[in-house]
Amino acid sequence: MTASLDADLAGLADVRAKARAARRAFEQLEGVDQETLDGWVRAMALAGTKAAEELARLAVDETGYGVYEHKIYKNRYNTGFVAKWMLERRAVGVLWTDDQARVTAVGSPMGVIAGIIPVTNPTSTTLFKSLAAVKSGNAIVHAPHPRAARCTRRSAEVMAEAAVKAGAPEGLVSCIESPTLPLTQELMRRDEIAVVLATGGPGMVRAAYSSGKPTIAVGAGNVPAYVGASVADAAEAAEMIITSKSFDNGTACVAEQSVVVHEKVAGAFLPAFEARGAYWMNEAQQAALVTVLFDERGALRPDAVGQTAIRLAELSGFAVPSSTRVLACTLDRVGADTPLSREILGPVLSVYRAEDASAGWQRCREILALDGEGHTTAVHASDPEEIAPFGSLPAGRIVINTPALFGGMGYSTEVDPSFQLGTGTWSGSICSDNVTPLHLINIKRIAHEVRPWRTVYDPVEL
Repeated sequence: MTASLDADLAGLADVRAKARAARRAFEQLEGVDQETLDGWVRAMALAGTKAAEELARLAVDETGYGVYEHKIYKNRYNTGFVAKWMLERRAVGVLWTDDQARVTAVGSPMGVIAGIIPVTNPTSTTLFKSLAAVKSGNAIVHAPHPRAARCTRRSAEVMAEAAVKAGAPEGLVSCIESPTLPLTQELMRRDEIAVVLATGGPGMVRAAYSSGKPTIAVGAGNVPAYVGASVADAAEAAEMIITSKSFDNGTACVAEQSVVVHEKVAGAFLPAFEARGAYWMNEAQQAALVTVLFDERGALRPDAVGQTAIRLAELSGFAVPSSTRVLACTLDRVGADTPLSREILGPVLSVYRAEDASAGWQRCREILALDGEGHTTAVHASDPEEIAPFGSLPAGRIVINTPALFGGMGYSTEVDPSFQLGTGTWSGSICSDNVTPLHLINIKRIAHEVRPWRTVYDPVEL
């Protein structure tokens, strides 16, 4: 009991110390220009790229989730592609000037950010949030998932050490040492914290929104992919979907969860789907997989997250070919009573057949309604008239003829590159964008008078 009490007190002391140090570091940034911040960001990005393999190994070893090589790619995506995008833009100081309207927009940092880090993508998310915070002139204190404490802490250390070596103040980037839910809640409630940037499961997201602080958090991602009658290459669509869903063993919430196939192309798509690594489960195998994936309350079992398709089959009591990349099943229902129609953070795909595009749209709408609203939808089609109706779906990203993972995060599309994807008010979030440093600033507008103020009393003709 005494040891537990001592640990709790030490944890509280650590949270308070990190929050105070971050606030002191932020206050030292007053007057720092974008060019100086960019120098720190560049140094941090280079250090993160150098450490990408080390951090990927730490993440896989500590959490047991995902694929080592894929986590390297995720780390490098943030310290390379995303960092380059950040460095090409301004976030503090004068952002733009409209000479005709006589308005100038000025970016102003928010303060200290509480960065809530998920267990599924701990190192890559820490790298991204650290870079975004410093680019926008903020300080950040990371709160890891308890199961990913060591790799998250090391990721923050890499960022912090590089920033300080480049001239940034101590404490600008930090991480709490021994995370628990109460300590994360304590961090979010601290007076020093200006905004919460949360990525995590439903419980953590709810805690973030109830912290009393402005919060940008993400919702669940039950992502449908529609394969239409006008798809240009059914086999390529199959490859994109399977690659996206199997990448890092399905730990990305933006990856596809279900495939809706137009009946006219099912004959071409389904064999190609199988040939590229999909294993079709029978009803008994599906039932066994459900018990492996979900507990009695219907929640995902942590130990089943981020495993290979082969490992999930083994845990479920059946064997699959060594070439298996995803486990697949044919469904005709969507709902809480059909567990395999839900979001699964692993290489499992449910497949539906639709008699026409309208039925395909309706099925995608049902899938999104099951804990996926606001996230992402993928459409594989070439006819603009077939594609157009999908733009009305409640999804923040509707990506066309590209893997949902790479399109949604902004690599294969011109969506802003990010590792935190907003889901909008559809899922209770304030932001439907891909989150960037421009979401972490207040924008001041310096506006000159352009019409006599006394004319406010004059009637206006419409």
